[in-house]
Amino acid sequence: MAEIKLNNVCVEAGGARLLHNASASFRPGELIALIGPNGAGKTTLLKCALALTAPSAGTVTLNGKAIADFSPIERARLVSYLPQSRPLAWPVRVCDVVALGRYAYGASTTKLKGEDASAVAEAMRDCGLNHLADRRTNTLSGGELARVHCARAFAAKAPFLIADEPVASLDPSHQFQIMTLIRAYVDNGGGAVVVLHDIALAARFADRLIWMKDGEINANGAPEETLTTAQMKQIFAVSAVIAKDHNGWSLTVTGDD
Repeated sequence: MAEIKLNNVCVEAGGARLLHNASASFRPGELIALIGPNGAGKTTLLKCALALTAPSAGTVTLNGKAIADFSPIERARLVSYLPQSRPLAWPVRVCDVVALGRYAYGASTTKLKGEDASAVAEAMRDCGLNHLADRRTNTLSGGELARVHCARAFAAKAPFLIADEPVASLDPSHQFQIMTLIRAYVDNGGGAVVVLHDIALAARFADRLIWMKDGEINANGAPEETLTTAQMKQIFAVSAVIAKDHNGWSLTVTGDD
């Protein structure tokens, strides 16, 4: 089975400790949410998993091989990445942005055929973008643009999706929509690791929560195991009321520590 594995990873920069002895594994069939305050090390952990940041100690492997030993093209075929910032330099058509997901396979955005055409068509359909195919990206709403970037990632047909705050700046309806798309990607055999700040949203969609603070992994387990008042106090220094019913999780912050 495909697996991304971090083992005792440490990262230091400018004398600051960004990650310390972080160990985790990511596999297809799981949606994992990284939880923690700003500066906890979440983005650094993702960048290590993508070989965008080299650890100062520890190892990162993909399918048992050092992640840094893969070429950029090989990594792009195995892991799709949605960074925090996803600027588009010019008002390109929606269908052309989605087609960029096939770049690692040598596909041209204007002459798709065979598997490339099928992958783009499927991603467009799944993300509800067919009616927007010829629209320019500068005419889209935030929610529509978020779906475009998800479709680009899905078109790569990679075993893994790594997304850093994929629902940032979206209203609750569009947050739910994007997370539903990522959940479907996982249910269809992919593996996803996402950074989220909405704890209830993370608990609703994720199979596993990885809690981080001060560059360390504090807890790693299912929402039922790790989403507790004690955990919220330890990670965020707040008191919280947590409940779960047939509608999902609810979390109310009642005050600081």
